[in-house]
Amino acid sequence: MKDINTMKATVLTAALPYIQKYYGKTVVIKYGGNAMIHPDLKKAVMSDIILLSLVGIHVVLIHGGGPEISGMLKKLDIESRFVNGLRYTDKETAEVVQMVLAGKTNKDLVGLIGQLGGKAVGLCGIDGCMIQAKKLEGDYGYVGDITKIDTAPITNAINSGYIPVVATVGTDCKGNIYNINADTAAAEIAAALHAENIITLTDIRGLMEDVDDEDSLIPVVHVDEVESLVEKGIISGGMIPKVQSCENAVRAGVQKAVMIDGRIEHSILVEMFSDEGIGTMFLP
Repeated sequence: MKDINTMKATVLTAALPYIQKYYGKTVVIKYGGNAMIHPDLKKAVMSDIILLSLVGIHVVLIHGGGPEISGMLKKLDIESRFVNGLRYTDKETAEVVQMVLAGKTNKDLVGLIGQLGGKAVGLCGIDGCMIQAKKLEGDYGYVGDITKIDTAPITNAINSGYIPVVATVGTDCKGNIYNINADTAAAEIAAALHAENIITLTDIRGLMEDVDDEDSLIPVVHVDEVESLVEKGIISGGMIPKVQSCENAVRAGVQKAVMIDGRIEHSILVEMFSDEGIGTMFLP
């Protein structure tokens, strides 16, 4: 039996072609779900991101914070309401979203990366007017429809040796604050950065034919198939903006978009450093 050091060396050698493939490339990771709540999973995700950064991959971490926002709204006795998978956001809720995402969640993640030996800088879409938005059509309140992404704050952070950690709050020229769906923002940012890959962490294995049967995973979806999957009800509810964001990123030139199970420790490394990958991959 191989000793532990030999096994470690074998794993590193097997990862080398993938490290070479992604060296100097940009990978956008959308972070949410249980991976944000469970301490061990959170630590594993941040460790993965630090490792990717140290081997020369430009990682951009985009995060939401739905559970923390809901928790704060509950404390303030403000009702949480969702429309077509998006949080209805009145003026009061928009202020809470900004406070929680940019003021707490973002800085917690930056701090954890620092504790684990990485270098990160926290940003939100208001910084440098990075995420410019207008009201999304429909009855959503101050949910934002992105009009422009200015990547300068992100690229400046990367060029200075930092991992950009981005909270998805947007603004317009009048100073209004918008709640931006994190999946949508991640796709738009990936496209604007000409990213090689976008990885979305979810609380399920990926896209499944039957949401109650984890063995029904669909490993590969071509973007032209998305519309029919929505019509069949395979893609529904909160999964709609996630899948549509993957579709939009690929159509905008991102090489591939992958939805993976954030409940599995080091799922990011499994996805990036193996041929089989994990979860559902969206391709042109």
